[in-house]
Amino acid sequence: MDALHLSIALGPLAVYLMVLGLVNLATRPFVTTGTRDTAALGLAISGLVVAGPMELFLPEAAAQIFGPWIWLLLLGAYALALTLLILLLRPRLVIYNISIDQLRAVLSEVVTDLDREARWVGDSLVLPRLHVQLHVEPFAALKNIQLVSSGPRQSDAGWRRLENALVPALRKSAGTPNPYAVSFLVFGSLMVGIITLNLIGNSHEVVVQWNEMLRR
Repeated sequence: MDALHLSIALGPLAVYLMVLGLVNLATRPFVTTGTRDTAALGLAISGLVVAGPMELFLPEAAAQIFGPWIWLLLLGAYALALTLLILLLRPRLVIYNISIDQLRAVLSEVVTDLDREARWVGDSLVLPRLHVQLHVEPFAALKNIQLVSSGPRQSDAGWRRLENALVPALRKSAGTPNPYAVSFLVFGSLMVGIITLNLIGNSHEVVVQWNEMLRR
């Protein structure tokens, strides 16, 4: 793979790995939504999509008509596809740097204030008044826990209320950094180093490849 396409493919992924490493190094629990989590992953692999399928299957007839603007259309199509995927996903929350016992204790306290009819059934939690049903799924590799919706009938407003109540409650809890965080940072830094060296060492070729990519 040439220097330009290598940089495009690995650049967003390197940034994602480094951000993920920093999140996993935190000493406090970190909460994000499934929407933001999926959007971040979609951005991380966007470079691979551009350097791979988009470049490979680029419609030459359209490129002759639109010129460099064809890439804007393709990136727009990718953004729309990612947005559609996010809209089709069921609600979920992702919590980093916390054990399942800690989360259950905090969650039990929070849901009591939100819905007095809330009840646990094994690893599942039902909040009738908020129209929220979820189950707890730990993911050991990234040391995070996901609260995943159960069943099709879910209230987005109920999930937002749960998130808004959970975030300040978790700030009082002490988190445990993920030992794999260093690996994410190392791999991300290595990718940045490889990209930088390739761009510096092949600057003339990169300009030529960039012009070819834009069909100039």
